[in-house]
Amino acid sequence: MFSKGGFLPFRGSLVDWLALIKTHRSNAETYHGEALCKQKFHELLKELSLPKGFIRADIEEMGHQQPSGFVWLKQKKTTHKFKSIGKTVSYDDELTMLVEKGRITKLTGVASKEVFVWISVCEIYFDDLSSDKLTFKVPASLTATFPALAFKDKDEKDDGEQ
Repeated sequence: MFSKGGFLPFRGSLVDWLALIKTHRSNAETYHGEALCKQKFHELLKELSLPKGFIRADIEEMGHQQPSGFVWLKQKKTTHKFKSIGKTVSYDDELTMLVEKGRITKLTGVASKEVFVWISVCEIYFDDLSSDKLTFKVPASLTATFPALAFKDKDEKDDGEQ
């Protein structure tokens, strides 16, 4: 199953996926404007114990449906090179995800460049919340683990840093 952003990590049809998104959005808190969206998304990531820097775009709209953990971001399509780990990541104009403490699942709209191929990322998580390693999973169930520090926002401080 493919969408304009790549593989959908969802076992139903595209119609079912879109209906699910519509249902979640109807009861969600929605924010508009780059500054407010960035603030709300960073607050959410902090609450979930996830680094703020792995989404590197100017967010124009953000929605969060609390009970289900459904989140969407609308932004300008962009790419970002994480120099410390040598990875280039592409962000589509819309990202959707389910979030919980230390974990993002059902992620759409994010892909990593591996050699000459863009591979969708469907899950991001810490195996253990006390770990300093962040794991990225692709739809083929392959994973790659990187230091969480590589995804810290430039204004995010390390534990113990004043």
